[in-house]
Amino acid sequence: MLASCGFNFLGFPLYLDYHKEDCTEIEAAKIIQELPRNVYPVLITYLNKATDIVDLSDRLQVSIVQIHGEISLEELEKIKRYSPGMDIIKSLVVSDENFQELTDIIRQTEKFIDAFITDTFDPKTGAKGATGLTHDWNISKKLKEMTGKPLILAGGLNPDNLEQAIKYVGPAGVDVHTGIEDKDGTKSEIKSKLFAEIAKKHLTF
Repeated sequence: MLASCGFNFLGFPLYLDYHKEDCTEIEAAKIIQELPRNVYPVLITYLNKATDIVDLSDRLQVSIVQIHGEISLEELEKIKRYSPGMDIIKSLVVSDENFQELTDIIRQTEKFIDAFITDTFDPKTGAKGATGLTHDWNISKKLKEMTGKPLILAGGLNPDNLEQAIKYVGPAGVDVHTGIEDKDGTKSEIKSKLFAEIAKKHLTF
């Protein structure tokens, strides 16, 4: 359904810290095998050891990984060495007072990273992403201007605020999870299609 709505990438969150996985590794592998060729699967994980990340990516037959937790420079370098064709997206989780920390992450990891993604920290739960909360888009805009790597915007995006977010931040791409869900937690075809249409209209590829 999401592929037919026009999404280019589908994320598969596995081995997380706060949230529960939506599906098992076996279920994710089966879905990935059936995706159309023009839709790229992305492994989203808090794993922080290169061997674990590369092994899981190989099992899933995924060549894009979004590292959502903390990881050392040594492990990032190992991923590139073990799997040269792997594209690495590194999350930058925005909270109220961590701008300097995020700029340090960019400077330290940039040479190993293919893209960054900004997301939102929830101080009430401790969740780092998939919170349904927006953050200060000015921070994402500043981080985008700091790096030559593509920046993907996430965090509380939905069909109602997406156009404004794209125009303000100017990201290379956008990411959505809870913003296209119905109240029961399933993805809404109507919201999904509208989100993809808005994104494709206003993003510059």
